[in-house]
Amino acid sequence: MVYPEECDIIFRVKGVVEFSCQLENPNSPQSQSIISKSFQLLQWKLSSKNVVFSICKSPVILWPNVSFQSSMESLTGASACGDVLQYIESDDCGGRKSSKKKDKKRSEPTVVNIKLLFEVTNPTGTEAPSLIQVGTQQHSVKMPMPLDCIVSVTADVSLLTVCTKLVEALGKQLSDMEEVVLQYRKGSSFLVPQPFHFLLPEPAGLSTVVYPAGVPDSQLQALREALHKKFKLLTDRPYLRRANAFHFPDEVNKDGYLRNPHMYLNPPNIENAKLYQVHGVYSYHHYMQDRVDDDGWGCAYRSLQTICSWFQQQGYVDTAVPSHTQIQQALVDVGDKEPRFVGSRQWIGSIEVQAVLNQMLGVTSKIMFVSQGSDLATKGRELANHFLTEGTPIMIGGGVLAHTILGVMWSENTGHIRYLILDPHYTGGEDLQTIIDKGWCGWKGPEFWDQNAYYNLCLPQRPKTI
Repeated sequence: MVYPEECDIIFRVKGVVEFSCQLENPNSPQSQSIISKSFQLLQWKLSSKNVVFSICKSPVILWPNVSFQSSMESLTGASACGDVLQYIESDDCGGRKSSKKKDKKRSEPTVVNIKLLFEVTNPTGTEAPSLIQVGTQQHSVKMPMPLDCIVSVTADVSLLTVCTKLVEALGKQLSDMEEVVLQYRKGSSFLVPQPFHFLLPEPAGLSTVVYPAGVPDSQLQALREALHKKFKLLTDRPYLRRANAFHFPDEVNKDGYLRNPHMYLNPPNIENAKLYQVHGVYSYHHYMQDRVDDDGWGCAYRSLQTICSWFQQQGYVDTAVPSHTQIQQALVDVGDKEPRFVGSRQWIGSIEVQAVLNQMLGVTSKIMFVSQGSDLATKGRELANHFLTEGTPIMIGGGVLAHTILGVMWSENTGHIRYLILDPHYTGGEDLQTIIDKGWCGWKGPEFWDQNAYYNLCLPQRPKTI
């Protein structure tokens, strides 16, 4: 995952405002005006002096709409926004160890979490807009609006600028929520609008989209097509499905798997070489996870699981990463294995990985045959082109071992090459520091491969869809 270049800090403000309105006839044309007036009331609330930003894990409280007031004398509107970091209690984001090598590579942006609060005193000055009253109100509508806004900045931007941008983002999000509510309501039945953040190709960068809760992605294609045009995105791959939502650096992965450990590595220094690597997000699957003892036989299964996680987290599929048993059953279903194969400890290879991806995900793959490991050093152009155009993890099997290739550093001039390898043979816990320091995820030279063994590589292809 590549973060915006000019982003040291992500300020994220979250809170809930309650939407309510009274509708006499939910199906009348006037009901839309009543709903819009109710949203105007929420917009007014966000622009009032009662708005409070409480920075999480700190004593810092900000009043963004009162000529910028702060609970800390040292923090003024002119202060650099990075100054708030000194007041925030640090933790290790769920106790997971981080790699000592992380700071050698461009570090992830710091996330400053903010709670959106409102003082209970009545604001003075601007008066709230009056709601439309229509006869005897019969239908009362109340629902929470889960606001979640972000602003990405460098640490030297002023606090006043950040707060102004956050207030503007909250207002825009309410407008987007109003559009979703009006578009998807049926009479007095309303769907809660939910914000999602996506890290899109530049110049869009980190952007927010509001979707109606309860409506599956399969029914939102027209909306996504409009958003692809708005953000000038390619129309041959998903960027805006819910599964593509941005993973904030401070969030602990609920599934327990490490994501993208290769991000904490520096590429090797090869003269005139270019970096070609996996696009997007995957989870690291390896021996002994999920209470399955597959040490010595399950490496290809784990590489396949890593590939499946990539298709899942890029939004191509909704299905969960398959278990060993499900993988074996899929091979029985396509006629590749006998029924007794299910529950066994038998190895699989690239051809089986190809079959399972097609059977379970509807994903086609190319197979690259390499007669001996020494020939892999000549496959730089093919591998570079794969990561440039498809960007999917590659499963490689040879002898009795399987690995996942996440990228190559390759020089077209000299042919020199290094391989970015994710090793499924790791048997420890989700300790990022150990995984990086011990080379379970790392750059390897051509000597890494058995020079005399033959290898088959499974190169999954992206479906052309949004």
